Amino acid sequence: MNAAVVQRPSVKAVFASKPSAKRNSVRSAVRAAATEVKRADVPLELEEIGLPMNTFNPKKPFTGKIKSVERIVGPNATGETCHIIIETNGDIPFVEGQSYGVIPPGTKVNSKGKEVPHGTRLYSIASTRYGDSFDGQTASLCVRRATYWCPELGKEDPAKKGICSNFLCDATPGTEITMTGPTGKVLLLPEDPNAVVIMVATGTGIAPFRTFWRRMFMENVPNYKFTGLAWLFMGVANSDAKLYDDEIQSIAATYPDQFRIDYALSREQTNKSGGKMYIQDKVEEYADEIFDLMKNGAHMYFCGLKGMMPGILEMLERVATEKGLNWSEFYEGLKHNNQVHVEVY
Repeated sequence: MNAAVVQRPSVKAVFASKPSAKRNSVRSAVRAAATEVKRADVPLELEEIGLPMNTFNPKKPFTGKIKSVERIVGPNATGETCHIIIETNGDIPFVEGQSYGVIPPGTKVNSKGKEVPHGTRLYSIASTRYGDSFDGQTASLCVRRATYWCPELGKEDPAKKGICSNFLCDATPGTEITMTGPTGKVLLLPEDPNAVVIMVATGTGIAPFRTFWRRMFMENVPNYKFTGLAWLFMGVANSDAKLYDDEIQSIAATYPDQFRIDYALSREQTNKSGGKMYIQDKVEEYADEIFDLMKNGAHMYFCGLKGMMPGILEMLERVATEKGLNWSEFYEGLKHNNQVHVEVY
């Protein structure tokens, strides 16, 4: 019998537990306001595409068109993040957890003094293979505009802004976009639809996990009926920087026994020591439950800026040591069983 099935009663208790009465009331109010999620029918022929890999490359790229660009953070967010929908007509298929490459327009001068096209930038895809409209004709990206604040100028230096992210965030409907891929097999969903899936994201690292929860809870796919448990940890600076929160809260309200969200808001919350609440601090609050789940076959995914991982791994090692575990052996065992999935940038 699958280990996750054996642990189901205790895992449900984990999802149902609340740290305080205040959190109880807040979450109840959110659920009351959230819209119930209804599963959408999708073109099931896309279930037969296998694992596409590098269908297009820089020498033979794909040309898509921007359908829409929407700012998805509030006015007090730290920076600007956009949800970008691309018309593909289904001609660059992918599966959940993969990435596209984007080649921004224009050229640069390389180290040899030669003018060459800009290099490819990778972006995790933020929609399932069926796209936001559930018809398989689009794909979505979650992009944070990269800017550079120059202390000498006392303002942003446009000469040092991110070329590709600014191209995407400034794009208008109909703009052509040069793409490669898809690529990636690290963040693929477990084949077992009864798996326990723990997702740890910072910022736009939430993109692949949006594909997970949409496939799990928002699409009607007969050959993939998710009966497992999904637990999302999301780290951002403040409430205005939350991404896709309306969607997240609707799923939490509709599937409270299968989906849980815990935020780490570094500029609004404090950890147990009174410092800023970073993603590793929020995960540590539930270390006992997480270690129990991992011992019983859960999958744990990490996606976001590479700076997130040292703090997380240090915390996990410390907790493991406190539990009398040999962290190196335990972690190697998780990797050997393909239970740990890391994609940082």
